[in-house]
Amino acid sequence: MSNIPAAEAPRSLTDPRVLVPLGLFALYVIWGSTYLGIRFALESYPPFLLAGIRFLCAGVALYGFLRLRGMAPPTPRQWRNAAFTGLLLLGFGNGLVCFAEERVSSGIAAVAVASMPLFAALFSGMYGEWPNRRESLGLAIGFAGVIVLNLGSSLSGSRTGALALLVAAMCWAFGSVWSRRQDMPPGPMNTAAQMLSASIALLVVGFIGGEHLPTHPTTRATLAVVYLAVFGSIVAFSAYLYVLKRARPAVATSYAYVNPPVAVLFGVLLAGEHVGPYDLTGMAIILFGVAVITLAKQKRKS
Repeated sequence: MSNIPAAEAPRSLTDPRVLVPLGLFALYVIWGSTYLGIRFALESYPPFLLAGIRFLCAGVALYGFLRLRGMAPPTPRQWRNAAFTGLLLLGFGNGLVCFAEERVSSGIAAVAVASMPLFAALFSGMYGEWPNRRESLGLAIGFAGVIVLNLGSSLSGSRTGALALLVAAMCWAFGSVWSRRQDMPPGPMNTAAQMLSASIALLVVGFIGGEHLPTHPTTRATLAVVYLAVFGSIVAFSAYLYVLKRARPAVATSYAYVNPPVAVLFGVLLAGEHVGPYDLTGMAIILFGVAVITLAKQKRKS
């Protein structure tokens, strides 16, 4: 028999106390990098077809892999719920972000998308799950940090693009809250079903809207699509759905505050962008807000 006390026993890699922090780390880093990935991909691919191709390739690959491994397909009810959630999260949420990034500055995009946790808190409250005081404080600090982060930006852009980002944030937030209370496909099959469902809607919108696939896409744009499909879709979206089921909404959606500074850092490293004092101050405030949310979660469980 082991002499290690139960309280000190090493945690299994399948333990949510291990996987939730790992999932959050993936969301913070990978989804922070997808802003730059979308920017590169839009050099050759139109926005809705870009999102549709990304999720179609990722969804087919993941669904085929899971079926070969013997995982049962979703039930009709689960397909319905996955289709509705995928339409909200990936169709409206990601599709409108791709649409907006052709029209607005990265500053407006960061501020608008970072409003998503606030919408999530509001929609969660409609189901009786209001954030506690410390989580509310962390949400407010995080949003303030995003505003500071973008004070040095031009914040120029079209009203259409800004409105699209706001609708994207609202749809993503409602879809996240709604799906927590529904019969969804198990594990990664949920990811595959949502991506397949959303890809159909995005491709239809793209073709009806007059978009065309590029005949000679640049290598960088195509590599960006591959990165978005593999890491942004399969890896990070799977991590998000896992965290969403096992953490409070304020924690699960905290990535929206961390993604803007991560996006800035990737822009500096890979696109030659510059970091100013507002950027550094905003990053520090955002990280402090996330720390408040995390500590609130830990205190609530103790």
